[in-house]
Amino acid sequence: MAAARVPLWAICVLRVALATVYFQEEFLDGERWRNRWVPSTNDSQFGHFRLSSGNFYGHKEKDKGLQTTQNSRFYAISARFKPFSNKGKTLIVQYTVKHEQKMDCGGGYIKLFPADVDQKNLNGKSQYYIMFGPDICGFDIKTVHVILHFKNQYHANKKSIRCKVDSFTHLYTLVLRPDLTYEVKIDGQSIESGSIEYDWQLTSLKKMEKASAEAEGWDQAAKDKSQDWEKHFLDASASKPSDWNSELDGDWQAAMLQKPPYQDGLKPEGIDKDVWLHQKMKNNYLTGYDLSEFENIGAIGLELWQVRSGTIFDNFLITDDEDYAENFGKATWGETKGPEKEMDAIQAKEEVKKAQEEDEDDMFMGRFTGRENSFRAFHRKNEL
Repeated sequence: MAAARVPLWAICVLRVALATVYFQEEFLDGERWRNRWVPSTNDSQFGHFRLSSGNFYGHKEKDKGLQTTQNSRFYAISARFKPFSNKGKTLIVQYTVKHEQKMDCGGGYIKLFPADVDQKNLNGKSQYYIMFGPDICGFDIKTVHVILHFKNQYHANKKSIRCKVDSFTHLYTLVLRPDLTYEVKIDGQSIESGSIEYDWQLTSLKKMEKASAEAEGWDQAAKDKSQDWEKHFLDASASKPSDWNSELDGDWQAAMLQKPPYQDGLKPEGIDKDVWLHQKMKNNYLTGYDLSEFENIGAIGLELWQVRSGTIFDNFLITDDEDYAENFGKATWGETKGPEKEMDAIQAKEEVKKAQEEDEDDMFMGRFTGRENSFRAFHRKNEL
């Protein structure tokens, strides 16, 4: 009897059900967002956020997000969620950002923080796990940052990833996989991918573990073989003194007739890996934890500087399922991107029409003023 085929819709539902959503924010409940997002009070000069869909949008309510409101300011705000570890799991960080003001210099990136971050004192020195998103300043800096925290240092992807520079809303997605691969997407399209190990120029956990195990084996083998080697240089005629106390003095060993040559840098026969090689290798290999694994992720935030304000951040998502992230992007940004551009085009046409009408009015007023001046000059001439 043939096995029954599982409908495609059932597979999709199951896939969504298996996805873990750590954080999701669409700002669909009006001003209640203030109960979830905490502005930093570290500096009284920090800029303020408001909920806005901007001057043009695809949907007035769905496109509302956190908008910067003051020029030449630092901004710092964050939201907490239940702490989690992405060890052995895929980590997807996704959000939309719209530089409606046509950014000239400022950040559009987000940060993931440890659960113990002090939200009220959030600032540029607050430790973060991941910094991801666009940064624009002048003609030179138009990049997507992907910075990861590793061994108390911040490490940036060595590849240059160009960001979008127009005034429309764009979807940014970062995928970190447990097989130590990564992917950066803009508007659902992959623009950069590769190996976390090589594109950050750091050694992976797998190699560290292997190296550590090999190093321990080499160290023990070198120790055992060096002890055998040293026996060839001991005074065989020597005997243990009668007053030797093993408990107080330790194991007795005969004196050496001469110094083993390998201690001067020469390698004795029979020792494949000497202690100096092991020590050198141990110093060169990184130890600890993997570059893409974070044990206590617990907050997401915006900590950035902007010269001209107006940027809108929306549709935040942190999950472990790539399909869920893709579908979420289609259901949010994917539904409003087209209408947003249509509204912008209509406004542009209206602005052109208004400018033309103003030019025509100016020309008419110019001709009318010219005729009036001529009329006055004619009468003044007759009066004379």
